[in-house]
Amino acid sequence: MTDSYAGSDDVAVAIAGARAGADVVRDMYGRRLGRTDKGAGDFATDADVEAEKTILGVIRAARPDDEVLGEEGGRQGAVGAARQWLVDPLCGTLNYAVGTALVAVNVALREGPAAVADPFGGEVFFTDGESAWLRRDGADDVRLAPSPATRLVDVNLDPPFPSAPGFRTVDLLAHPGFVERFRPRVVSTTLALAWVAAGKRAAYVTDGGDLSRSVHFAAGIALCRAAGCVVTGIDGAPTGEAGRGLVVAADDETHGLLVSMLRGRG
Repeated sequence: MTDSYAGSDDVAVAIAGARAGADVVRDMYGRRLGRTDKGAGDFATDADVEAEKTILGVIRAARPDDEVLGEEGGRQGAVGAARQWLVDPLCGTLNYAVGTALVAVNVALREGPAAVADPFGGEVFFTDGESAWLRRDGADDVRLAPSPATRLVDVNLDPPFPSAPGFRTVDLLAHPGFVERFRPRVVSTTLALAWVAAGKRAAYVTDGGDLSRSVHFAAGIALCRAAGCVVTGIDGAPTGEAGRGLVVAADDETHGLLVSMLRGRG
């Protein structure tokens, strides 16, 4: 069905890259893997590195004139090219390293198509920039439909905390209105953004700076926007260079409630 989507060639590259990376992540799961220390408690495993190399190979074969910004390898390929792919080969490395199968593989063309693969759920969420879809092997693609029905809100509690001490995402969990209306979840991977687009989560909240061009968040943000979610910073302002974090919600009401709880804490 891919050929029916706008920008189908780039959609196919994004999906192929995400799937290839997911295959590596799944195949290496459970092995004794080497680690590369990145400082501040962060690290990459051999699976992160190998998955990124595999994704890079897919993009290079299909788009040799494009640049790639990878989580592990930095800027590669045709550095300085007009088009840039953003690659996070294994989002949720700590989960993965301790045997928790909650991770995502993110591939996005800046200002274009994107794909998020769930290596263990067998799902690929993707967008052509105009609409967003879910693909499962052997089944027709299904259009993503955000919904607040679950009342589940994923809250990223991982450091750093750039808005502290004025604001910490954890403060949201103690807000009386949040406890009354929502139920928190913490999966520590941007797979949660794809779940908002798919109606599996009502919203996602994280602190941070401008995340719209982050290898971690770009694919998920693209999915959510194409699916019709409300996407802003934690203060309700548009994302961008002056942005702060993310509030991504399935609908205006949920978004408004969360921003009202956050406002005045930042």
